[in-house]
Amino acid sequence: MSETLAREGTGVLPGGPGEGMLVEVRGDGELSTQEMNLNIGPQHPATHGVLRVVIDLDGERIVRATPVIGYMHRGFEKLAEARDYRQIMALVNRHDWLSAFCNECGVALAVERMMGLEVPERAEWIRVLMAEWNRILNHLMFVGSFGLELGAITPVFFAFREREDIQNLMESATGGRLHFSYARVGGLKEDLPRGFLAASEQMVKNIRMRNLEYRDLLQGNEIFGARTKGVGKLPPDVALDYGVSGPTLQATGVAEDSRVTEPYGVYDQLDVKVPVGTRGDSYDRFMVLLDRIDASLDIISQCLDRIPPGPVIVKLPKIVKAPEGEIYVRTENPLGQCGYYLVSDGKKNPWRLKMRTPSFNNIAMIPYLLQGALLSDMIAILGSVFFVVGDVDR
Repeated sequence: MSETLAREGTGVLPGGPGEGMLVEVRGDGELSTQEMNLNIGPQHPATHGVLRVVIDLDGERIVRATPVIGYMHRGFEKLAEARDYRQIMALVNRHDWLSAFCNECGVALAVERMMGLEVPERAEWIRVLMAEWNRILNHLMFVGSFGLELGAITPVFFAFREREDIQNLMESATGGRLHFSYARVGGLKEDLPRGFLAASEQMVKNIRMRNLEYRDLLQGNEIFGARTKGVGKLPPDVALDYGVSGPTLQATGVAEDSRVTEPYGVYDQLDVKVPVGTRGDSYDRFMVLLDRIDASLDIISQCLDRIPPGPVIVKLPKIVKAPEGEIYVRTENPLGQCGYYLVSDGKKNPWRLKMRTPSFNNIAMIPYLLQGALLSDMIAILGSVFFVVGDVDR
C-alpha cells in the first residue's frame, strides 16, 4: 500500500488486480472499496453498431452490466403503416442489413397467407435458395469480425473474400448487393439469370473448402481457445427464458429452428440439419456458426437439383390489399427467429405491423452473461452474442 493510503483518506489503489479502484482508508486502517462505473460506447469500436453498455466494476470483475439501446431507432414499424405492401419490402431490408432477403420473405409470407395466395413452386424453391445464400453471407460477417475482435486479422480478410463472391452472385439476380428487394407478394421480382444455378454449384464447392480454412485458423488455435472456452456460458433454460434463438440458442444444445419445427416455403421437403453445441460458451457459439454454414450449403445443393421450371410470380392487381384480420408468421433468420405480427383493416397498407427480432432478445441476455465476468472477457462475450443494432432498435 502506498504511503498516502497508509494514512486515513482516499486514493487510487496502485498495482495488482485492483489497480485503478477507488479506495478509502478508514480510521481503523481497513480499506473500503468503491465500484467503478464505466461506459462502453455508444461509439466504442469494439461493439457492433451504436450500442452502449454501462458496466460497474469491482476491480477487473464486472458486477453488473446494462445495455442501453435506442440510438439507431428509425420507427420502421410506424413507417410501414404509411406504405403499401409492395413498398414495405424496401423498408424491411434495413433493420437487419445482413439478412435483407430473409427479412423480405417473412413479410411476403405474412401477406400471402392473409390473402390466401398460392406462390408458384419455382418461386418457393428460389426463395429458399436465396435465403440460404443470405444466411451464409450473414454468418461470414460474424465469423470474420469475431476473430478480429480477439486479435486475429486474417479471418476477416478471408470472410470478406467469400462475402464478395456471394454478393456478386446475388447481385446478378437481384440487382442489389446489400438491400436486395427481390421478394414480392406472390413470388419474386424476376427469374434467375442464365448461368446462376451453375455458378451456385461452383460456389458451394468453393465455400466448403474455404470453411475448412476458418476451422484451421481458429478452431485449433490455442489463444482463440483460451479466450473463448468456458467464457460467457449460457445454460439452455436461461436462454429459453430470455427468448434467445438462432445460433446463440443452438450453442446451448437446444435444436430449435423454425425451418424444422414450423416449416415454411419448401423447407418441409428438404433435409435441414440443426447444429448444436454442448457448453453454450463463446467457443460453441462460434463453432455453431461454422456448422450452420455447412448446413446451409447442404440445403443449397438440394435446391439446385430440384428447382422446377415455371413462373416466379402470380398476377396481382395494381393495388394489393389484404383482407381484414391478423396473422403472426415466424421465420428462421440468420440470427434467430424473426416474427411478423400483421393486422389489416382491408386497405392497401397495414393497420399495424409489429416485429419480433432475434437481436433484441440476444441483447437482453447481455446482463446475465457479463455479470461476474472479467473485463478482459467482455469483448469475447459480446462478439459471440450475434446481433445487429438496427435489428434491436428497428
